Amino acid sequence: MSLAVVSSRALAGMDAPEVAVEVHLANGLPSMTLVGLPEAEVKEARDRVRAALLQSGFEIPQRRITINLAPADLPKESGRFDLPIAIGLLAASGQLPGNRLHEFEFAGELALTGQLRPIRGALAMMLNAARSGRAFFLPQASAIEAALVEDAVVYGADSLLAVCAHLSGRGLLPRTRAPAAGTPPPYPDLADVKGQQAARRALEVAAAGGHSLLMSGPPGTGKSMLAARLPGILPPMAQAEAMESAAVLSLTGGFRPEAWKVRPYRSPHHSASGVALVGGGNPPRPGEVSQATHGVLFLDELPEFSRAALEALREPLEAGHITISRAAHQADFPARFQLVAAMNPCPCGYLGHPSGKCRCSPEQVARYRSRLSGPLLDRIDLHIFVAALPEAELTSARPGEPSAQVRARVTAARERQLARQNQPNATLAGREIDRYCPLDAAGETLLKQAITRLDLSARAYHRVLKLARTVADLADQEQIGAAHLAEAIQYRRG
Repeated sequence: MSLAVVSSRALAGMDAPEVAVEVHLANGLPSMTLVGLPEAEVKEARDRVRAALLQSGFEIPQRRITINLAPADLPKESGRFDLPIAIGLLAASGQLPGNRLHEFEFAGELALTGQLRPIRGALAMMLNAARSGRAFFLPQASAIEAALVEDAVVYGADSLLAVCAHLSGRGLLPRTRAPAAGTPPPYPDLADVKGQQAARRALEVAAAGGHSLLMSGPPGTGKSMLAARLPGILPPMAQAEAMESAAVLSLTGGFRPEAWKVRPYRSPHHSASGVALVGGGNPPRPGEVSQATHGVLFLDELPEFSRAALEALREPLEAGHITISRAAHQADFPARFQLVAAMNPCPCGYLGHPSGKCRCSPEQVARYRSRLSGPLLDRIDLHIFVAALPEAELTSARPGEPSAQVRARVTAARERQLARQNQPNATLAGREIDRYCPLDAAGETLLKQAITRLDLSARAYHRVLKLARTVADLADQEQIGAAHLAEAIQYRRG
């Protein structure tokens, strides 16, 4: 047999298109040619595979070897094709039976010793491979995360020899099973936050409806503490949410099986670029907004981010996904994150502080706040001011309500939303808002007054209705009342 075809997977955004690794042996001077639009790290597979085969006790065919990665117009990157190339070489040279290769897919990077190293994107690859009905051979560390896919048949191996022993029937590998759900790591408790009842209430409303939140206030008032405690009061992740979140993190190599069904919390530094936030590169990689999918993206010192980076957030905030376009191809990533941002009210941070230590001029304050565009602020649902606590309240305040009690109310409110409309209130749009957010006569009058006095845009009008819907859900009320609407309007005043 001088030709062998082995199946593998490439990565193109969230998709993992199938790649046929074709290995052909012909007469001629000994050589190894790799074709099929390989990137530099794929071209280096020739040397890794050659050393791994020799160290594993196999022979390198002294013939003209041609390796084709099809389809030829699909870019191939990383060392994931080392294992399928090695298996194809062994099958084409008769050192390994190739009659069952069509039943399997392979991916893995080879060390020079023949050991297998983990690869990124194993979970995304397995999601696509499961539809083909084939079993997947992966490095042991990568196989554990791939086994999280329902009905997946995954075999984890530590070395090339272990894979070959399984294919030849000399030593069968056990099927890798999904790890048992462990105890999630403890989230910071909301009881640690003293006082700040208005901010705690806003955090609860944001968690219940999946709304975005902007906190403004002097340094040291607890804005970062509140943001860090938001994941602890969010509802438990559904299976589909956990799978999508894990698949995105797998693309970056950042997923850990022990973090299964743990909501991500991303907090990039304000020096992050627009590409770091929304994704990019060639081939495109997911950014912070995608890695925070079904979790929290916290942007501290919001005005210190570059204008271009902040403006890049506008589309994913509205659409829930981001499309990275390049000349050769496009990649689409989910971006269903919950934005929480914090900022100071002025350059020195002490505008409105009881000490009166702020010396910023009105022009400096206006210039500082103008770093945030109106369209971006209009897309943030809740705007609250976190004031400094008086000394008496700070020293004598009792511990606040723990996260467990708040989470119970938030979960109950989210369940009402899913039962009524099958989605959180924050994602309602168009006719869904008219259908699920009706107002009584008093509410209609109040909302008309708010639109006139606060000069609300059409987007802000809809966001007020969605906020009022969440406040009513927390109160277990099907009808939105004037009190619910008044609280929602207060959050939009900024």
